[in-house]
Amino acid sequence: QSQLVESGGGLVQPGGSLRLSCSASGFSLDYYAIGWFRQAPGKEREKVACIASSSDATGYADSVQGRFTISRDNAKNTVYLQMNSLKPEDTAIYYCAARLFETATKASAYDYWGRGTQVTVSP
Repeated sequence: QSQLVESGGGLVQPGGSLRLSCSASGFSLDYYAIGWFRQAPGKEREKVACIASSSDATGYADSVQGRFTISRDNAKNTVYLQMNSLKPEDTAIYYCAARLFETATKASAYDYWGRGTQVTVSP
C-alpha cells in the first residue's frame, strides 16, 4: 500500500526549531515532487514549501521564506522540512503530499497525502 507518513512535529517555543520528515512506503519518491502544506484551525490549507523531483527547484510561501528549508534524501525515500525561527502563527497540522515530477500550487493536484503532524509554537 502506497502511503506517506509525517513525523517530527511537537511543541516548541517561539524562536525554536523543528525538522519534519515525510517518509514514503510502497513507492519510491524518486520521480515525485513533494509539497508541504499546513492547516490551522478555522483556516484553509496552504502550501508552505515544495520541491521538484529533481531537487533543483524549490518554492516557499512568503510567510516562511528564509525560515523554512525543504530538502530530500532519495536514498532514504524521505523529504524534510527544516523549520527555524518558529512563530506562534506557524501553529498548524503539517501535511506532506506527492505528485509526479513537478510541483503544483493547488492541493488538489497532489495524488498522495500523509495524515499530518501537529506543530504547536507556544511559550
